Amino acid sequence: MSWHRGPLVGFDLETTGTDVETDRIVTAAVVRLEADGAVREQRLWLLDPGVVIPEQAAAIHGITTGHAREHGVPAVSAVEEIAHTVAGVLRSGVPLVVMNARYDLSLLDRECRRHGVASVSERLGTAPSPVIDPLVIDKHVDKYRKGKRALQALCDYYGVTLDAAHDASADAVAAARVVRRMGEMHQPVAVLPLADLHGLQVRAAAEQSASLQAYLRRTADPAAVVEAAWPVIPRSR
Repeated sequence: MSWHRGPLVGFDLETTGTDVETDRIVTAAVVRLEADGAVREQRLWLLDPGVVIPEQAAAIHGITTGHAREHGVPAVSAVEEIAHTVAGVLRSGVPLVVMNARYDLSLLDRECRRHGVASVSERLGTAPSPVIDPLVIDKHVDKYRKGKRALQALCDYYGVTLDAAHDASADAVAAARVVRRMGEMHQPVAVLPLADLHGLQVRAAAEQSASLQAYLRRTADPAAVVEAAWPVIPRSR
């Protein structure tokens, strides 16, 4: 049976910003989408990240510093639970769907280091796999399509409803449903075994980064560097 006809688990973070090295998790969701499309299991977290949540970030996901401090759990305990849950999904062999996995999984990795807990890679003894990233796959199967590639844009293109963008649970479910539609529409991707699909994304993400880097060096910044690693950016020493 093709991977897109079985269960998928969506993972999403909402954070204090866009820098994987310095920003923090505010909310997280791990949601299982069954083969019939029903959502039957989900884990949700609201964290007190221990830092001020910038107004521009709060305007996107709706969580203010005051709300997080009053209702959120300590970051260290939540990060431990999130890493444990994500590793458990991957250990089971069910695909983990992460929109722009390079960001979410790298930020989770840095939060694990920050709080002194084992990362997903350390729990598994290898890099996280199998991961399915709708952003990487969409750019691979439809390289020259014009327009945005954010989650809302992918939902619009693939006919998936996203009622509450930037809610971690809603985004996780939508990403999994987009990936399922990709499998239905793009047979060469759908027939790949999960290990081969993961490897394809490693290569595709590197090629996409190299292409963007070359474009930026031609048009904007001769010294531009675009990260090529996927699904986790290696830690700097």
